[in-house]
Amino acid sequence: MTKRTSGFTVIEIILIILVLSVASVIFFVQKNDLAVAARDQQRKTAINAMYYSLEEVFYKANNYYPETISETNLPSVDPTMFTDPNGFKIGNSSSNYRYDAINCNDNKCRAYTLRSTLENEADYVKDSINK
Repeated sequence: MTKRTSGFTVIEIILIILVLSVASVIFFVQKNDLAVAARDQQRKTAINAMYYSLEEVFYKANNYYPETISETNLPSVDPTMFTDPNGFKIGNSSSNYRYDAINCNDNKCRAYTLRSTLENEADYVKDSINK
């Protein structure tokens, strides 16, 4: 007479739990890395949109750069681009986006630096072409 048992041993159950735990840790780490990369890409896209609008639209029309930027003086940029992924508008001290006008006189500036703080890389910086 042989006795047959069916089911999993304790070792098999521990191994399955261990494999699932490792897989879930890897999944969440990768998910976080993808989310950080997406936010950084969003920041770069916004800075590029502001930069090209400043250079190709504003400067060509006025032959100077503004002292501050917003939806008002850069209407060619989608208004949502002026708000960083954390919800702060450019100009706010907590914003990831910074616009530093250089050599200004009567709200007319000769140059600027446009910058964003990224999570996974060094700051993303665009300087004015015309100085």
